Amino acid sequence: MTLRLTWVQPEDLVGHELRQATEDGRDAHALAARWTAAGGPPAPRTAGASETPRPHLRPLAEELLDTLATLPGPLSALEPTAFTDITTAAGAPSAARSGSPRTEPTGETRGKDGPGGERSGGERSGGERTSGEASGRERTDGEGTGLLHRLHAAWLGRAAGCLLGKPVEKLPLPAIRALARAAGNWPLTTWFTARGVPGELLAAHPWNRRSAATSLAENIDGMPEDDDLNYPLLNLLLLQRYGRDFTTADVARLWLDELPAGRTFTAERVAYRNLLDGIEPPLTALHRNPFREWIGAQIRADVHGWTHPGDPVAAAAQAYRDAALTHTANGVYGAMFVAATLATAATGTADVHRALASGLGVIPPCSRLAAAVRLGIAAARATPDFDAVVDRLHAELGGYHWVHAVPNAALLAAALTHGDGDFSRSVCAAVSGGWDTDSNGATAGSVAGLLAGHPDRLPERWTAPLKNRLATSVPSFDGIGFDTLAELTHTEAVRP
Repeated sequence: MTLRLTWVQPEDLVGHELRQATEDGRDAHALAARWTAAGGPPAPRTAGASETPRPHLRPLAEELLDTLATLPGPLSALEPTAFTDITTAAGAPSAARSGSPRTEPTGETRGKDGPGGERSGGERSGGERTSGEASGRERTDGEGTGLLHRLHAAWLGRAAGCLLGKPVEKLPLPAIRALARAAGNWPLTTWFTARGVPGELLAAHPWNRRSAATSLAENIDGMPEDDDLNYPLLNLLLLQRYGRDFTTADVARLWLDELPAGRTFTAERVAYRNLLDGIEPPLTALHRNPFREWIGAQIRADVHGWTHPGDPVAAAAQAYRDAALTHTANGVYGAMFVAATLATAATGTADVHRALASGLGVIPPCSRLAAAVRLGIAAARATPDFDAVVDRLHAELGGYHWVHAVPNAALLAAALTHGDGDFSRSVCAAVSGGWDTDSNGATAGSVAGLLAGHPDRLPERWTAPLKNRLATSVPSFDGIGFDTLAELTHTEAVRP
């Protein structure tokens, strides 16, 4: 029997790499013709492996993957991966304050009280928000309870948004709309449910297999495990173990120590495989990795933003060091964009529009991801009908894979703009737009939770079913409460 190991078998990667070549302008027509002539399949649409195993194609697949990696990319000047090139392209000379993140392997081990820039947390008296931009680190208010409350709301928001999107992950947009409409839940305002949905519709559009038993309104019992929550947990461990001056090699060490390989997907699984093959960062992001511009690094960015309130540049730099293990170019920009957005939202003094502008300010403006974010913001500003906004984004960006960072960043920006700081509107818009529903719901919930400023300001229908309990396979965290996670995050945010 042939083992179908998803996301890493060469014969399943070629189709994705050919698609990536089309997206970044490399001429791969001759190589695509060779693959097709040999009977090579296109990229699997949703799963990590094709339906029919084809191990006999592996030698050709390996050859083509290596050849594809040598093709020149015409967009590389506009979409660099080196940190100094990114900050130069972004036109952010202040980025130099954070230093150029190190990605080289190192035998150096730093304690959890390792070196890092000065930071503090808190919010203004009364916790009011203004549209003004926060400058530098925000001041603490006494014991920093304002920031602690915001972080608690952010953790809850991330969990609720992720959980909302879990049952419809991988479903096409028309299916999501049909299932919600059949339950009287469109426009989306609450959890998905199978109650009242005709059996034939459920048979035609089945819920996500892994999530259906734990993420519908009728069966939610705490927050189930999800990679969108596992990675923030890992990044808490990262800061505790290595401090703010961690390197990309430290991220790799942590993963090998604490992250089960079976809990990784797409670019993360490829990088994990590369580490086990003796390939070191940052080459782990490049070697036979067609998922290097997908959303994986973006879903790992929250802790980097949460722990840098008022300093989006430093947050983006920290997110870069994490992302460089697995991603390049637009995949890295997604992480930097989210981290900077969250860092500004974490101050308690900026609205969502100022936060998004901060996110855009740290990435190359001529990149596809920056253009997609601007498109999402502009589309949401142009019409209050969010279905029309989503239809426009799918029409213009639907050629990308549904997990690619570019379309999902556009949808996230549109949902947050449309939500205008309102938690329910933000997470429901993010999930109702399709594509990577649980990841977009999670990030939208994180941003909107920070903007809400306190867990009590989140609607109870979103927080009560979570039961202050998170399931995870990350060691020492299973069953932890979101209040405890907020305290741990706050410790890292204010660490001198």
